Amino acid sequence: MIGYITIGTNDLEKSGKYYDELFSVIAAGRIMADDHIILWAKKPGDPMFSVITPHDGKPATVGNGTMASIFVDSLETVKKLHAKALTLGATDEGLPGPRGETGMCFAYVRDPDGNKMAFYCMAP
Repeated sequence: MIGYITIGTNDLEKSGKYYDELFSVIAAGRIMADDHIILWAKKPGDPMFSVITPHDGKPATVGNGTMASIFVDSLETVKKLHAKALTLGATDEGLPGPRGETGMCFAYVRDPDGNKMAFYCMAP
């Protein structure tokens, strides 16, 4: 159902380097880039994640209640993404582990621009 998600950045080059490294953990790479936007996916046709400098020329801001979530295959991958994000300058918003009675495991970070992200999987 989701085709892509876009988050804003005020430094496309820095954000691009951050997500290049982060998404290498799940074998996703850039599928399109220009001086305004970068998109990543595992392969063409898969859901995409993108960062963009706002079209209106105003600074990108973090949305209150907005969060991008990346679904992965295992708790081990959730842990790897969380750890990698922290080494790349993200801030911790929730350690990897089960949440409530959902049957899922989550980890949460904020990227260097302050955007909140979740990495999650079905509980082992």
